[in-house]
Amino acid sequence: MQARRIGTVAATAVALVAARDLVQKRHALLRNFPVIGHARYLLETIGPELRQYIVTSNEEERPFSRDQRTWIYASAKEENNYFGFGTEVDVEHVQGHAYLKQRTFASALPDAHDLQAPLPSAKVLGGPRGRAKAFRPASVVNISAMSFGSLSGAAITALNKGAALAGTMHNTGEGGLSPYHRNGGDVVLQIGTSYFGCRNEDGSFNLDKLKDVVASAPVKAIEIKLSQGAKPGLGGMLPGAKVTPEIAEIRGIPVGKDCASPSRHTAFSDVDSMLDFVELLATETGLPVGVKSAVGELGFWQELAALMARGERGVDFVTVDGSEGGTGAAPRIFADSVSLPFRMGFSRVYGTFAELGLTDELTFIGSGKLGLPENAAVAFALGADMINVAREAMLSIGCIQSQKCHTDKCPTGIATQNQWLARGLDPTSKATRAAVYLRTLRRELIKVSSAVGVAHPGLITADDIEIMNGDYEARTLAGVYGYKDGWGELGPHLAKEITELLVGTATSTNSRPE
Repeated sequence: MQARRIGTVAATAVALVAARDLVQKRHALLRNFPVIGHARYLLETIGPELRQYIVTSNEEERPFSRDQRTWIYASAKEENNYFGFGTEVDVEHVQGHAYLKQRTFASALPDAHDLQAPLPSAKVLGGPRGRAKAFRPASVVNISAMSFGSLSGAAITALNKGAALAGTMHNTGEGGLSPYHRNGGDVVLQIGTSYFGCRNEDGSFNLDKLKDVVASAPVKAIEIKLSQGAKPGLGGMLPGAKVTPEIAEIRGIPVGKDCASPSRHTAFSDVDSMLDFVELLATETGLPVGVKSAVGELGFWQELAALMARGERGVDFVTVDGSEGGTGAAPRIFADSVSLPFRMGFSRVYGTFAELGLTDELTFIGSGKLGLPENAAVAFALGADMINVAREAMLSIGCIQSQKCHTDKCPTGIATQNQWLARGLDPTSKATRAAVYLRTLRRELIKVSSAVGVAHPGLITADDIEIMNGDYEARTLAGVYGYKDGWGELGPHLAKEITELLVGTATSTNSRPE
C-alpha cells in the first residue's frame, strides 16, 4: 500500500511537470521533450564539474588543469604533492613551454627543506624613495586583491589568518578594509576608482578617512588600482540588493542602493597628477605607495618612467596584472580579448623602466596565474621581485573551480554572500591550508632556484629559461621578449645583499658560480 501511494505521488508529480512543459513557451526543447528535456539543463549546470573529473585529461582543462589543482590541493593539505611515472606534458611537440636550465655546480644555497621556507624580497619596499615606513617584505609570495563582497567573510578570514601564519601580506581588494581582514595578517590596502572606505558621499576621495583606515589596522602599503586583468578598463555595478548594512558600512555607501564604480579615477586625470596623488598619500601616511594595472597601450608606462627618471616623484612599486587574471567577473570579451597576457605585458613594462636604468628604484610585482612554481619562476626571471596569488589561494581553501563566482552560488562558500553556503567553510582549518600552500610555494621556489644554482628566485635570469617550440626550436626567455644584457637581473648590490641574507656572508661574494 505504501509503495503504491509513493508511486501515485511520483506519477502525479511527473504528470504535472509534463503538463507545465507542454504549455510553457519559454523553452522549445521542453515543449518538444517534456520532462526528459530537463536532463539537458541539469547536465549544462553541472558540466564544469563533470568535465573536471570525467572528460578532460590531466593537462587539458582551463583555467587550471587537473594536475595544477591537484598540486595545490595536495600542497595545502600537506599531502604528497609529487607526481610519478614522468611528465604528462607533450615535451616533444608542445609550443611555448618553459624549461629551466639546471647547473651542475653552485655556491652556497639556503635550506630547501625548511618548512617555514623564509624567502624575503630582494628589495626594500619604499626604500629607494625614502618612505618613512619602508620595509623589506618577509615573503616574495603574497595574497592578491580579492574584496569582501566578491568573497565571503569566512573566505577572507581564512585567507587573512593564513597570511598571518605564513608571514605574507594580504591585499584587501578595492572593496575596503573589512573586519575579516583584521585577523592578524599584514595588509596592503587597495584603493579603487570608487574609493571604498575612504570616500565622501559623492564618491570623491577623502584623505582623512584614508588615514583613519590606515591607522586602524596593520596596513603595510597602499596600492592604487588602475585596472585589473579580469576586466581592464571596465567599471562595475554593485546592485542595491547586495549592498547589505555590513557592506554599506565597510564601503561607505548607502544601504540597498546601486553603487556604480567608474572605469577611471576622479582624484587624478593623467600621469602627472597621479604622481602628485601618490606623493600625497606617501607623505600623509608614511607608507610605500604603488599602482596596479593590466597592460594595454604603453604610452602610460613610458610617461610614468620618464617622469620618475627626474627623481622628484615616483611610485614605490608596480603590480602588473596579466589578462589571465580571473577573480573579477567580467563580460566574455574582456576576459578573453582585452589587455596583454602576463609575460608579454610584464616584459614590456619592465623594459620601459630598464631602458632608463630605473629597475632597482622600484619593486615589480606580478599577478595573473603565478601561484604555480613554473609560472612564478618565469615571472622572477623576467624581473618580478614578488608575486601575488589569488585563485590559487582560493583553491587552497577549498575552491573546486566550479566557475560560479559570478552567480553568488559558489558551492564551497568562497565566492558568495549566501550565508547558508558560506557556513560550510571553516575559517580556522582553511587558514592552516592557505598557510601551508603559501609556504610550500615558497619552498618550491627555493628548490628551483637552487637547481639553477642561485640562492633566491630573483637571481634567476632570462637566460636561465628557454621557451620550446616543440622539437624544432628553443629560445631563451631573453630572446623571446627582446631583453637586453642585464635586463631582468638585480643590481650587483641587491644581488649580494639578498644572497648574504639567505646564506650568510662567508660564501656570498658571487650570486652564482662562474
